Amino acid sequence: MHLVLASASPRRRELLTQAGFTFDVHPAHVPEDPLPGEDPIAYVTRLAREKASAVFAELATKEPTQPLVVLGADTTVTLDNHILGKPEDAADAARMLRLLSGRTHRVITGVALVTAESAEVAAEVTGVRFLALSDEEIDAYVATGEPMDKAGAYAIQGRAARWIPRVEGCYFNVVGLPLSLVSTMLEFCQQSEDGN
Repeated sequence: MHLVLASASPRRRELLTQAGFTFDVHPAHVPEDPLPGEDPIAYVTRLAREKASAVFAELATKEPTQPLVVLGADTTVTLDNHILGKPEDAADAARMLRLLSGRTHRVITGVALVTAESAEVAAEVTGVRFLALSDEEIDAYVATGEPMDKAGAYAIQGRAARWIPRVEGCYFNVVGLPLSLVSTMLEFCQQSEDGN
């Protein structure tokens, strides 16, 4: 089985490596805009599937030696069922952090595994509690640049960790890849391959 990660995310790469997987990286390039009225879970699972399918289509013709498995993922932050994607600029990052301040939000990652036989899709949801943040704390954090390429404008594994007293669910999901879900899906995929 040849595993390919359809993502340029260094965090996803680190997590897969940490979990002991051997894989190649081939980022997908698909538009990441939500469809009008799209539910957050539908949004991330659609994007995960589109990313994995696009990379599978690119690589399938070049891989005759072993079965190709492409892993796609997309993570978003939601508050009151509104999607908080990556901030457009510093002001947008500050706006998102003010919304998250003192509240519990949800982090949702859609995961897709695409093979020649099938496309399996699942989602992981984690609740994350934020302490109340002052404007000074928000401005200082935004000034570090850390929030700029992160959904919801923060990195739980970075400086924002000090504001998060409680996580309900999979921590790795908040970083960007729910490892136990991915492992279960890959095991199932491997068993399906072996069963053929």
